[in-house]
Amino acid sequence: MAIHENLLGGPPPTHLPDDPEPREMLANGTASADVAAKYPTSSLAWAQLADEAFEAGRVVESYAYARTGYHRGLDALRRSGWKGHGPVPWEHEPNRGFLRALHALARAAQAIGEQDEYERCSTFLRDSSETAADTLG
Repeated sequence: MAIHENLLGGPPPTHLPDDPEPREMLANGTASADVAAKYPTSSLAWAQLADEAFEAGRVVESYAYARTGYHRGLDALRRSGWKGHGPVPWEHEPNRGFLRALHALARAAQAIGEQDEYERCSTFLRDSSETAADTLG
């Protein structure tokens, strides 16, 4: 038996490929909008934009940014072999942009009264990574 074998028979964890440039630019203080413009497929850049908009009280804008990051993340997950369910570990840093965007989408959906979307996204986040749900919640 392999050390990391999945004993429950579910799908293996999905690990997105590393894309360090957007992460490094954000860490170095580059404006989130500039990072998203240069790397439009980066869920991390869109999640950061969503967080900034939400903190500034621009909830609808946050929702739009989060939805963009979420969909960019779904595209990346599918390219990485994800079949629509299964773990997306927070511990794998390249997954964090998608998980942050999913959290931001849930938060903004709740803020605008879109309860079904809030519940769907919250459940999806917890099902993908309990650690992410606990860390971001």
